[in-house]
Amino acid sequence: MGKVEDFEELRPLLFSIAYRILGSVSEAEDAVQETWLRFDASVTRPTSTKAFLSAAVTRISIDVLRSARVRREEYVGPWFPEPLLSDPYQDPVRSVELADSVSMAALLLLERLSPLERAIFLLREVFAFRFDEIAAAVGRSEAACRQLLVRARRHMEAGRPRFAADRQERQELATRFFDALKHGDVDGLRNLLAADVQLEGDGGGKAPQLAKAVIGADNVARVLGGVFPWLTRIAVTFEPHEINGQPGAIFRDRDGRILHTLVLEVLGGQIQAIRVVINPDKLGHLGPVADAWAIDRELKRARRQSD
Repeated sequence: MGKVEDFEELRPLLFSIAYRILGSVSEAEDAVQETWLRFDASVTRPTSTKAFLSAAVTRISIDVLRSARVRREEYVGPWFPEPLLSDPYQDPVRSVELADSVSMAALLLLERLSPLERAIFLLREVFAFRFDEIAAAVGRSEAACRQLLVRARRHMEAGRPRFAADRQERQELATRFFDALKHGDVDGLRNLLAADVQLEGDGGGKAPQLAKAVIGADNVARVLGGVFPWLTRIAVTFEPHEINGQPGAIFRDRDGRILHTLVLEVLGGQIQAIRVVINPDKLGHLGPVADAWAIDRELKRARRQSD
């Protein structure tokens, strides 16, 4: 095969590596494009195209993440990864690791790691690269990579939930959640939520967002059950959709433009966290984006007029 064919065959893997390191669809796509430019400009063909491209996209992503960390320190409110509707890379042998590592909870947990630790952890634990391949990708010795992996595993294990929900349990709970949400059923919502459930939104200062996290089943149920019926009145709709491998939904305005995404984290038969991404900069890859400020104003007018 030629260079283009080689690259296109590996593009899904390259994107999956970059997205997990960066937590950003747009930045991952840019990293993959930069990887192609380097590959295209190389005079000699590498012994292993997969190793060469994986190393290139990893190094590029690490550099981007180091710069992004500075920006995230100044980010307004909670920072969440950009929503991913489907992972382009599939490997039946690694299906569990791939699905777990792309969830919002896992990506937020990866934020505890340094860029180098993050890359090494993902390449080894998720994509099953050999240590010699990892060492070449990150520019460290195999011994150093092993030490960094031990440290990364320790950080990840400390934050992981002890019991994961199976797919069927998640979907059944999500179906009940969205049915209760549709009807503004506060009691129905409360029964599905963990006692210490958290509702958080990522607006990045560019869209209306919660001033702070809403914590507790009663509080979250009242907020959701109280707001959604009003959104329905101004023609906001939602469609359940798997997001980052977890049950969620895409909310749209009356013209079908994307208002925000919502993702549920399910554990132990209850919803432990609800994460909303409304920052328009993180939604553009999903389609045309709604004017969240205009919808917020319309919502407030509707409420005033009913008083």
